[in-house]
Amino acid sequence: MARDTDPNLQKQVIYSVYVRNHTAEGTFRALIADLDRIKALGADILWLMPIHPIGALQRKGTLGSPYAIRDYRAVNPEYGTLEDFRVLAEEIQKRGMKCMIDVVYNHTSPDSVLWQEHPEYFYKRPDGTPGNHVGDWTDIIDLDYNVPELWDYQLETLKQWAQIVDGFRCDVASFVPVEFWARARREIAKSKPDFIWLAESVHRMFSVICRRRGMYSARDVDAYEAFDIEYEYDIREAFDRYLDGTGTLAHWTDLLGFQDFVYPANYNKLRYLENHDTQRIAARVKDGLSLKNYTAMLYFLKGTTLVYAGQERAATHTPSLFDADKVQWDAGTDLTPLMQKLYKLKQQTLSPDDLFSAEADEADHIAVMTRDDGKTRKIGVFSLRGLPGEASVDLPDGAYSDLLSGAKAKVRGGKLSCSGEPIWICTA
Repeated sequence: MARDTDPNLQKQVIYSVYVRNHTAEGTFRALIADLDRIKALGADILWLMPIHPIGALQRKGTLGSPYAIRDYRAVNPEYGTLEDFRVLAEEIQKRGMKCMIDVVYNHTSPDSVLWQEHPEYFYKRPDGTPGNHVGDWTDIIDLDYNVPELWDYQLETLKQWAQIVDGFRCDVASFVPVEFWARARREIAKSKPDFIWLAESVHRMFSVICRRRGMYSARDVDAYEAFDIEYEYDIREAFDRYLDGTGTLAHWTDLLGFQDFVYPANYNKLRYLENHDTQRIAARVKDGLSLKNYTAMLYFLKGTTLVYAGQERAATHTPSLFDADKVQWDAGTDLTPLMQKLYKLKQQTLSPDDLFSAEADEADHIAVMTRDDGKTRKIGVFSLRGLPGEASVDLPDGAYSDLLSGAKAKVRGGKLSCSGEPIWICTA
């Protein structure tokens, strides 16, 4: 585990923005007008999806994927100039938030500056042409980290951007050697010791498949040497199966507890209900009270919370990565007041030192989660179907203040009566 990871990152919220689709204009400057709202929602870090020029060769859709980068050292002219980006970063920081950008170092577009200038930095097929290891990623070509000079180029690029921003979200970080990321962390720390490193680690089964193909894919426990936060893709498949009705709630809650057992004491997983690669949670959980429970549970989970722009409005449409496809800001349900309350509770009641455990009541689809730092005990009860029921809790009989509703939650015989609303209890 990175020894200098700030434990308080576990109490923070990252807000993810795709510049192209966030505003009508789709520019750096236009985003500034929304920063006060984002801050008020409860956000500590604003993560901008890739800001660089997009390749034209083999691009997907009309405008192409931001993850098919043509030039690591420039900004997408559709978003504005480099000066416009500097101003945006400064405005984010003025509001007490940190600015994080995407780093896409596994691959580039087929017509990238790097390919044109240094074709020796790339993976080659047997016939000598550039290619990629994952077949359906047809708009990119893979880099080859067996070439030492590539490391130097990439490190120099990271140092340039670190002069402007406060953190990197590293795309498919598992496919790039951990040793590279660890070296990059050390180099950046010389000038910015508080820099934040977020790894998009990959789904467990996808990683297994890739290793079978002979690809490099770092294990999550090893990647923590370089990163402060990692995606929770190691157990995400169990969560998705529960949502789809093909898996049990208990399987997922057991895996949550396993994470707290197996990882280093200061591990930090990025917790999310949706991101730009997934379906919107409001499209999967259509009942309003159920969605409220899922949202409350998200903030209670141990780790940094991710909110994908539009989630606060219960948007059901997932914007395309490849075309102008604006965020659905008028979806009709505004979760802002709830998320503001949850942000405050996360900040005020949860501790990075909490031991975490989770149980499931399969009959009523209720998740019961406990966090305990030896001083205070926090219990969250989340009815994921939004229905009344009884949940087993390890609390003495009595009435407890629910910090979400202000009402009393009653425990009798080790059972807590749940009306279907989420419950957040904090006891000494």
